[in-house]
Amino acid sequence: MAGLYLDTSALGRVLLGEPDAETIRDTLAGYDAWWSSALLAVELRRLARREGLEALADRLLANVRLTDVDRASLDRASRLDPVEVATLDAIHLDAAVEPAGRSAINAVLTYDRQLQTGCAHHGLVVEAPVAR
Repeated sequence: MAGLYLDTSALGRVLLGEPDAETIRDTLAGYDAWWSSALLAVELRRLARREGLEALADRLLANVRLTDVDRASLDRASRLDPVEVATLDAIHLDAAVEPAGRSAINAVLTYDRQLQTGCAHHGLVVEAPVAR
């Protein structure tokens, strides 16, 4: 099963109907399973509330397998390299690294440069498609 980890920088573009939203949807369609940290639900729903798009956010999130953010994951994220990765990005990175270690994901879909750097550091393939 081909799995994809996604963060808010990617799914938020779909939510907001950004120019690359269709390209992102095409990328998502190429994977059997979508993964993310439960942090995605908080970030996406906060964005959706500001934009009046709560129902769409819920539909998008219904297709994502969310991993829990617990004390153990926060502890791992606090110690994760590289140190330049910001706090919330480190939580996403930890959630991506953990399933990747179990071969659950094949790539990470993100437009966040710090998270991309962290993914490269851990040998994760990064997807960041641009609009055609």
